Amino acid sequence: MRKWFAATAAVGIALLGVSLPAGTAQAATACDNAWNGMPTGYMRAYQNAYCGGDMLGQSAGNDSNWGNGQGAFQGSDTNRASSVLNKGTTSGTTYTAVQFLNGTGTDWGGGYICLKRGELYADYLGDNYFTSGYNVNDAISSHRWLPPSACSKFLT
Repeated sequence: MRKWFAATAAVGIALLGVSLPAGTAQAATACDNAWNGMPTGYMRAYQNAYCGGDMLGQSAGNDSNWGNGQGAFQGSDTNRASSVLNKGTTSGTTYTAVQFLNGTGTDWGGGYICLKRGELYADYLGDNYFTSGYNVNDAISSHRWLPPSACSKFLT
């Protein structure tokens, strides 16, 4: 009986290990496809995790207020991002990190978190926190481009 139980448990664990990454792999494929399809030099944000739902916008420049009527992100885009991508360029600039903030204005106040170009994307923002301690999911209000050395906290 013990051998049967051990064998059944081993098969169950093996099946669980095979089935769990499949969903993650499909989600990663959506963000991979989105990243590969976007223009070089841009960052992009999506309404849902895993690069799903509406694309809120994409930008090659800074946007100090995602909720106003100016810049690439406008109106209801503020506080709606659940996944972000970075395809910044290294050609002629060292500003290859995107700093996402939960504040607005050109003083760039409030908590922040960054995404390096080499990280490509953060497909689920719910497990990340701004330097202010607030959860990043559905809380980004602005962004700007910086050198990675100007950031002390990065998306995982």
